[in-house]
Amino acid sequence: MPHLFATSDLHVTHEGNGPILDDVVPETPGDWLLVAGDVAERAEATIGTLKTLRERFAKVVWVPGNHELWTTNNDECQLRGQARYEYLVEQCRAIDVLTPEDEFPVWRHGTRPLTIAPLFLLYDYSWRTPEAEGKSLEEALSQARAAGVVCTDEYFLHPDPYPSRQAWCEDRLKISSGRLDAIPEDHGTILMSHWPLHRHPTAPLYWPEFALWCGTTKTEDWHVRYRAEIAVYGHLHIPRTTEADGVRFEEVSLGYPREWRKRARGAVPMRRILWPS
Repeated sequence: MPHLFATSDLHVTHEGNGPILDDVVPETPGDWLLVAGDVAERAEATIGTLKTLRERFAKVVWVPGNHELWTTNNDECQLRGQARYEYLVEQCRAIDVLTPEDEFPVWRHGTRPLTIAPLFLLYDYSWRTPEAEGKSLEEALSQARAAGVVCTDEYFLHPDPYPSRQAWCEDRLKISSGRLDAIPEDHGTILMSHWPLHRHPTAPLYWPEFALWCGTTKTEDWHVRYRAEIAVYGHLHIPRTTEADGVRFEEVSLGYPREWRKRARGAVPMRRILWPS
């Protein structure tokens, strides 16, 4: 019987992370793998890695993280924003990897069917520190800069053709909620996204100002509204299991070598999040 695994933030081009990909392997021929973003910064490395994973697992489902959406000078693919995302989706389809634009797969090996919903949502700067609540975005960003916190997205994640990342996020929220609303009511869900859907996972952040780039208040009840059994995410590089409203939240990120080398358990390349009951 198959198992459901998840991983994120593999950052395979980061020195020390590449060899860890060899440990992302199934236990049975029918195992599935959820990849919650930040595979790599370069499009070719992202698709090559997903192709390797698809050759190993019976099904692979991917959502983009912020790093896949960066447009950097050392990437042969210079597409920006929505065009870059669409290119990655097209390449994934060519290697039989599911994306947020494809039909949601259904896990049927438990007590009830679980629709796996890959979500590409971005963020809208609405997760603020107490000092930034009620202030303008410019003031909130200024406070973050004063604290020495500026996400690299500000330089490399372009929202084209949208006027801003907030506008792109708003459109993705509409697209995603519409598809989630269409899931049969007798199905539970596994919601997978790069950015966490709920604010609570950001509580341990060393720099609380970084929460600006981590999600949106508009998804804070999605795990309840859409009958989630598990919410899978990455981005924060704080791998752990938490709970909100009786729903399990799993951060499945590997992170950078400087992070996982400090942990007693070392590098954890993937997590088993579901298995047959």
